[in-house]
Amino acid sequence: MATGKRVVVMSSTQIEISEVLGELNDLAPAGYAIGLQIEYTTPKFMFQTYSKTWLDLYAEKGLLMSDPTLAWGFENTGAIRWNELSANDPAGVLDLADQHGIKFGITCAHETTGVTDGIRSVGSFARGDRDFTDDEVTNISKRFNALHESTQSQAHLSDETVAQLRKMSILVTHPGS
Repeated sequence: MATGKRVVVMSSTQIEISEVLGELNDLAPAGYAIGLQIEYTTPKFMFQTYSKTWLDLYAEKGLLMSDPTLAWGFENTGAIRWNELSANDPAGVLDLADQHGIKFGITCAHETTGVTDGIRSVGSFARGDRDFTDDEVTNISKRFNALHESTQSQAHLSDETVAQLRKMSILVTHPGS
């Protein structure tokens, strides 16, 4: 019996990534931006859940080039709270974020060592109500690192899985697309 609904079969990698993104959504109620497997300055996969208003302003003002969270993420690994980056924010990116309900945050960075040195992932996660607890920072960092590891080698991902992850990236960043 045909129902007219399309059935999408997801691999275990897709399900795992989808579940982790959902968990991160719960942990970062003001949104997140995750760039996975960044080579030079281009991520293989990008997931953003910040408000459209903030994403539009961020793009319009070209804040990417002066964002202290990204600068830290490209130079370090681990996790840092945004309040520790405020002294390195001459463009006022964090103040602008605060004005858009993105008040408290952390940035995580992870780099692959070994065969693919230099491939890193950077993610920022935000709340509007309070700073993240140490346990939350640890929890987010573990999930973020798992995303990096699970997408580390596209060679082990099927073409279908890579295509579905890119589609998920668009849907998470631009709901309704």
